[in-house]
This record gives sequence, C-alpha cells and structure tokens, in this order.
Amino acid sequence: MAGVIYVDADACPVKDEALKVADRHSLEIFYVSNSWMRLPEGLRVKRVVVEEGADAADNWIAERIGKGDIAITADIPLAARCLKAGAQALGPTGKPFTDASIGMAMAMRDLSQHLRETGESRGFNASFTRQDRSRFLEALELAVQRAKRGQA
Repeated sequence: MAGVIYVDADACPVKDEALKVADRHSLEIFYVSNSWMRLPEGLRVKRVVVEEGADAADNWIAERIGKGDIAITADIPLAARCLKAGAQALGPTGKPFTDASIGMAMAMRDLSQHLRETGESRGFNASFTRQDRSRFLEALELAVQRAKRGQA
C-alpha cells in the first residue's frame, strides 16, 4: 500500500505537482525545509521546518521514510538513504533513482564537485522545462502505482 510522500522542499520546483498526485491518491505529503516558505495547501499537507544545519532536512526525511513511501529530491545522497530504507526516490525532472543507478549518480556527483573545486568546470543548472514538469507528474504517478501494488 502506498504510504507517504516526502518532499525535500527547499529548492524543489514541483511542489504543486506533487500535491496534485498526493491528493488524487489521498496520500499524506510532508514538505520539509530549512526555513518557512509558502507552500501548497491541502488536507493532508504537513509542513516541517527543521532547525538550521547541514543536511537537517535530509536527516529528518531519512529518519522517517520507509517501504511504500516516496521521496522527491534532487539530493543524490538523500536519495541513496531513501532507497536503502526501502522507499522510492524521484528527482524533480521525473528521473527515478534506483538501486542500479544510484552508484553512478553518486560517482557523477562527486566528479562534478571535484571539477568545480579545481576550476575545471563552473557547473551549471539546466533550466527547468515544461517537459520536465510533465515527466515528473508521470513518474510520480507510476511510483504511487508501484507503491500501491507493493512493488516498492
């Protein structure tokens, strides 16, 4: 049975979309952030503002998430922790993190960080598109369906 959706909300561009899917399936949704922010409203919406500190929001999510739950995050180490807890994890562009892909994602993250630190790369964030939003909605719907079937 599908459980809870946890949103790493600080820089998440798909907060409204996550709520649409949560509402459609009557799921509780936690928006976890480091500071107060305007968030979507809903009957099953829970707002959590964690204390300041590195990874405080990530830790809050990782300590509570479990089998049947879904995390929405762009943070690869948090996604790895969620997968380890038996949950599903999706990036805001709809790309699912899986046990098969998380190792490569961590390696690419570390390489990119190293290149930025050494000045080899300035790094950039691609713009978030309407297609990304659409892919996210489809991926979250599929994740909820898998959770309902007990496949996550």
